[in-house]
Amino acid sequence: MEYWVFVESLYNTTLSLFFFVLMSLMYYIGVKGYRAKNRYGGISSILCGICFLIYGYYNSINGLGFFTYPLNGFMVWWIGVILIVNLIFTTIIRIDIKKMRIEVKNGNKEGENIREKSVLRRYIRRMTEEDPYREEIPLKMEIIRKSFHLTGFLLVIAYYGIAPLVNDALKIMLQPGEPVYVFLWGNKSPYPYEFGEIQAVSELIMFALIGSLAFVIIADIIRIVWGPEYSVFNFLTKSMLRNKEKNAAGPQIYIITGFIFSFMLYMVKIIPDVRIFFAGILIACLSDASAAVVGRGIGKHKVTLRNNDVKSIEGFIAGVVVAYIIGLVFVGPIYAVMGALIFFLTDYLPSVTADNILNPIFIPIGIQLMVILLGLPIGWF
Repeated sequence: MEYWVFVESLYNTTLSLFFFVLMSLMYYIGVKGYRAKNRYGGISSILCGICFLIYGYYNSINGLGFFTYPLNGFMVWWIGVILIVNLIFTTIIRIDIKKMRIEVKNGNKEGENIREKSVLRRYIRRMTEEDPYREEIPLKMEIIRKSFHLTGFLLVIAYYGIAPLVNDALKIMLQPGEPVYVFLWGNKSPYPYEFGEIQAVSELIMFALIGSLAFVIIADIIRIVWGPEYSVFNFLTKSMLRNKEKNAAGPQIYIITGFIFSFMLYMVKIIPDVRIFFAGILIACLSDASAAVVGRGIGKHKVTLRNNDVKSIEGFIAGVVVAYIIGLVFVGPIYAVMGALIFFLTDYLPSVTADNILNPIFIPIGIQLMVILLGLPIGWF
């Protein structure tokens, strides 16, 4: 086998193994959460594990896979960098915790007061001396949490604007004649895409999704296995943790996993129109955020669901209205009804699984099934 062909195969195998390892870890975390009586988090984590199994299998199939060479190599390097960053952060935390324990043992109050000014030291104390998991977080923190759902907009911007520019830039910079490129990736493996090629845009979007997943999931696994104080993502997001995340993956894992699943369906043409994908993920992101913020902010008429979750009629109305408007913009007035209906059902009906993973998967699939059944044009007509 030619050397660079072997390197390409090695990168692809490594990426597949990454998903299989995630699958095993999510199963372990899911069982751990379920046994700790966090049924919601346990089942949701196991469902993520099933998705990772599918991703690993898909990436290992010849002729498919998420990326062509050298993009699969870029992703493996990115995952390695994320691992190193997380290990460095956990090492710093361990060293600081050890120093804090020595200070307490020696009664060094002066040293404690000096170090208390450190952001990292305050974070460690909050994580270790208080329970970071809460049944309900303040409205301000809820708004900050839901602001992460705006990443759906970033995907739209990336697909139509940023990804084509990135592809063209890579085409210029990564010429096979460049010495550094030849040394790392081989002179017989030039950057595979031409200027403005749509397949390149799709792979770069998937690169952003899987790269984001690697960043958040490695930190979240560390949070669950070693403790919340060791998670760099937890540190960056001000430790906005709820009881549903104890011994279970966080909502950011669920929603990115759902995004990847639906975009994978688009890449294999099961969902042939990208507008269906964008309608689904934006409904999943913005409708859920609207329902939560409106319900927490002005919701007066409370509804207790069968799983004992308390929501409001105002929140339901806000979520469904936003879902229909998003569907109206991307797939037209008829198919928007399906998107709003699926959102309402997953938000209202009691579920043992996070709607953050169900909505990004079920809404695009539901809209696509309706397109097949009705046969009407997508969009305005």
